[in-house]
Amino acid sequence: MTKRINLISGPRNVSTALMYAFDNRDDTCVIDEPMYAYYLKTSGALHPDRELILKALPQSFDEVLDQYLLCPVDKPIYFIKGMAHHYCDLPLDFLEEFENVFLIRDPVQLIASFSKVIPYPTMRDIGLKKEWEIFDYLQKRNCRSIVLDSGELLTDPPGVLQQLCAQLEISFDERMLSWTPGPRKDDGVWAEHWYGSVHKSCGFIRQDKKSVTLQKRHQPLLEEAMPYYQSLFQYAIKAELNNHVTEF
Repeated sequence: MTKRINLISGPRNVSTALMYAFDNRDDTCVIDEPMYAYYLKTSGALHPDRELILKALPQSFDEVLDQYLLCPVDKPIYFIKGMAHHYCDLPLDFLEEFENVFLIRDPVQLIASFSKVIPYPTMRDIGLKKEWEIFDYLQKRNCRSIVLDSGELLTDPPGVLQQLCAQLEISFDERMLSWTPGPRKDDGVWAEHWYGSVHKSCGFIRQDKKSVTLQKRHQPLLEEAMPYYQSLFQYAIKAELNNHVTEF
């Protein structure tokens, strides 16, 4: 039986790097944000290449579920990269079919990075509230949920990924730590707008964490987001090393 790993992430959270890490495994196939067109149609959000995305993926959630989430796959592991804010106006009971992994990021870093593409992000855009709501839903139903924090992952990639694999009950593969630079065949059609940094990377490269200062207009969003981040962070897998790597 295929193990279906469902990543529920905020944007700019190293989710694409994590997808590449799983894509490097011989036993895994991946899919990049299959709910994106559904989200754009349902929310009316104006994202770069909106019309191209609407044409590339199903706009009906039932079609997404059948064609991408619960579709047959020919490998033991299926990694589904998704964004928390794509879960709009949806019942959540279908999530009980998956191994759900939540990926979070310090809101200061998240908002600063996201605002480079969408200048005036909202709570809906960054997804932290929705991540908490989905996590809380699963917790109340005694469904296992795993939380990753991008800062912890980037501090100790081998250690955090080993812990993740142990919790998922799969073997750790050293090939998860590096990949070939450049676009990948599984990238979504939106990659040119969002994946520039990760396309230049070849893995989780350690370096000093850069300080970030938010613009004044983003402070209210930061204050709203921080309690949701802190609530999720307490469950996150923790790093064991005191090094930092590039954030994508």
